Amino acid sequence: CGKSSLFRILGGLWPVYGGTVRKPSLTQVFYVPQRPYLSAGSLRQQIIYPDSLRIMRSKGITDSDLLSILRILDLDHLVESFPNGWDAEAEWRDVLSGGLQQRVAMARLFYNRPKYAILDECTSSVTLEMEKVMYEHAKSLGITLMTVSHRRSLWKYHSKILQFDGQGNYIFTGLDAEKRLKLEDEREDLEMHLRQVPEIERRIAELSAA
Repeated sequence: CGKSSLFRILGGLWPVYGGTVRKPSLTQVFYVPQRPYLSAGSLRQQIIYPDSLRIMRSKGITDSDLLSILRILDLDHLVESFPNGWDAEAEWRDVLSGGLQQRVAMARLFYNRPKYAILDECTSSVTLEMEKVMYEHAKSLGITLMTVSHRRSLWKYHSKILQFDGQGNYIFTGLDAEKRLKLEDEREDLEMHLRQVPEIERRIAELSAA
């Protein structure tokens, strides 16, 4: 219905062919997709992308700082896994599993520390425990998070919800995560009971005919 399309436009990945989009400068926005882009180059470059090593050093950031970021995401073992450590080069998309790639993408987000982060199903291949680490640390860095996800566990990290109906209309409201979770649980419970109604009616008919 257009969720990812909207976020790709906000992230500067897709052009705007009609209408008007008002957004912060791209230097303030960082887009993290479900399948992150892994650049050709060293392990270090995967974390500091789109910066170069020279820019990283000009910011006063060291490899020790990068290692601290990796530890948050339980990725520090990657540096020891390759003979050349930070300078190791590989076909990273082939070497790293989907979950590891998503954690590397979040390490990249922590390194860049933008004002806004667009997170497009970017925790789909990690555990709920790791997802919690990712979101809580991003919030602690003061990053405003905009998320596309079907995971209700992420509601608590947001204060607004934008819903599309697939017909060109939308609802944009405040989000009370705890209240909404209770309502969703109740809805699912009622739907389960409704699915049982035809079978109950069939059985009543059988008993009545006996």
